[in-house]
Amino acid sequence: MLEGLFVLFAYLAGSVSSAIIVCRIMGLPDPREQGSGNPGATNVMRIGGKKAAGITLLGDMLKGLLPVYLAKILGMPVDALALIGLAAFLGHLYPVFFGFKGGKGVATSVGVLLGFSWALGFAVIATWLLIYKISKISSLSALIASSLSSAYAWYIVESPGLVGSCVLMTVLLLWRHKSNIQRLLAGEES
Repeated sequence: MLEGLFVLFAYLAGSVSSAIIVCRIMGLPDPREQGSGNPGATNVMRIGGKKAAGITLLGDMLKGLLPVYLAKILGMPVDALALIGLAAFLGHLYPVFFGFKGGKGVATSVGVLLGFSWALGFAVIATWLLIYKISKISSLSALIASSLSSAYAWYIVESPGLVGSCVLMTVLLLWRHKSNIQRLLAGEES
């Protein structure tokens, strides 16, 4: 019962759009109507600068981290943690509060991974930073870091449930980035 409530709580937490809230509070345009139209930290950076993007990034990470971390503190089983993390991620992608049109999920997935294991989350962050330093392309960095998250999870957490959750998040993240992937392949991604 408690595990089911936590899955619902995680989905609802994930459904809260940090980008939309930050933009409203800071008097910025709605990120769904400006820039790329994506309610995420990268688009908020385009329309509002580093401070707004940083707050958005932190908010998106926390809504992935907190439900998983709280469930972990309460001693819920690993398979429940996997479902709770996936629910928070799905809430970000398909938020009930915003017509099921959400962001691409990078920051929220990192928050979920940090909740699963600090080492796992930091391995993905370090990969993103390394690829970004080399390429200067945020989407490429996110795609590579996310794609490696399942392999990292296999070695770091050794839980089939958590690895499965990582695989599902990666597949959905790649799907949400299909336009970025097309631009990368065409050499047009900024």
